[in-house]
Amino acid sequence: MKQSYIYIVVMALVLIIITGIFYVLPRPTFSELERRDLTELPAFPSWKSDSLQSGLYTKTIAQWFSDTEPFREQLLQGSMQLDKYSGIRLGKPEEAITFHAADNTTNTDADSEELGITDDREIAEYKNQQNAEEAAKIASAGIIICGPEGQVRALSAYHGTNGGNQYAKVCNEYKRTFPGVNVYCMVIPTAVEYYCPDAAKSSTKSELTTIRNTYSLLDDSVKAVDIYTTLGKHASEDIYLRTDHHWAPLGAYYAAERFAQVAGVPYRPLSEYNKEVVHGFVGTMYGYSHDISVKQSPEDFVYYTPKDSAYETTYINYTIDKAYKVTAEAAPYVGPFFGHFKDGSSAAYCVFMGGDSKITQVRTSQQNGRRVLILKDSFGNALVGYLFGSFEEVHVVDGRYFTKNMREYVEQNSITDILFCNNVFKVYGGGEKYMDFLKQESWPYKGRNPARPKASAQAQ
Repeated sequence: MKQSYIYIVVMALVLIIITGIFYVLPRPTFSELERRDLTELPAFPSWKSDSLQSGLYTKTIAQWFSDTEPFREQLLQGSMQLDKYSGIRLGKPEEAITFHAADNTTNTDADSEELGITDDREIAEYKNQQNAEEAAKIASAGIIICGPEGQVRALSAYHGTNGGNQYAKVCNEYKRTFPGVNVYCMVIPTAVEYYCPDAAKSSTKSELTTIRNTYSLLDDSVKAVDIYTTLGKHASEDIYLRTDHHWAPLGAYYAAERFAQVAGVPYRPLSEYNKEVVHGFVGTMYGYSHDISVKQSPEDFVYYTPKDSAYETTYINYTIDKAYKVTAEAAPYVGPFFGHFKDGSSAAYCVFMGGDSKITQVRTSQQNGRRVLILKDSFGNALVGYLFGSFEEVHVVDGRYFTKNMREYVEQNSITDILFCNNVFKVYGGGEKYMDFLKQESWPYKGRNPARPKASAQAQ
């Protein structure tokens, strides 16, 4: 009996100590792993509040307590370390792939011109020659992870079919709305199209099917920009990030080059750019996959800034609520186009314009009368900086955030070219919001364009 009392006392003390530790230690507010703000401690409601009477308040308190426990990230990483060795392996065990979550056949290393293709709507298929023979380990969350330890590549599986019908209608409507403006459609494939091992093909579908269908539905007056072939030609290079769902800035460089060719504007070689590097980068796929091997495979985030180029960047920032709706708009201000991030920063992809929730206007020293409006998702951010030597002005609008009327915006800024630049997932989703931009009323605030910088000015 005495031993039972001692046991109870000891366990009670242990629980008190653990509770005290978890109560005193600071609680995290942001999850680096999941890339999200953690639950906030709610304010105490009034006694007559519905949330108090229904139990919602206490439920929210419990959610906050469990969501912000001390050492949360370390505990999650420990759990993932154990999961790393679980799952069903397919193929060679020494080169495992993890399935967290179209077959490509005929290969070509040639571009459209070399193949005799004159219309960018005709696209040859690509067959993976980089890591096709790697094996697989099945896990969860719609992500495919392949490659050796320390160099794994995370891929988002694609589950679309033909798709792109509504997106093509949007592009066609813009051309009908702006008959005197050049309209282009660039559908960006993701890394899974080039690096999916054969063992994992049953878990993803062909993005080329969607791209081909989208281009086939474009009016003849809308110009398709085939970067599928271009990127396939450079697949052995670092054109996609291994640990992030975005492409790498080098891939965007080749895509921008193809766009410049179709648009008939000059384009600067990579030798006219400075190479910048953020070491130890681990991107979004760590949080998406919850796979520790991604965390253990950091990479260099390499981007390029133009040398001896005069340009000035003006922003109109938006305030976004938790539902990702614009609630306020700031006055225009001039700021740097390229940001700076320390080694190890997981936010390095935000080096371009600082992110998405804004309108960006870049006025360059190029004087050819060409002004391009880029309608994009986050993939398009990496492409913008390569066009400063190609257009007199570069305007950038994200497909999620825009408070103007598009008809007024195009007219007021004398836009000559409109480029739809979105990844295949966005294209498959339809892009209906771009259609809304044509109909919505502009918010009251009207911004002004700054004067063009002198040719001798330093790049911002």
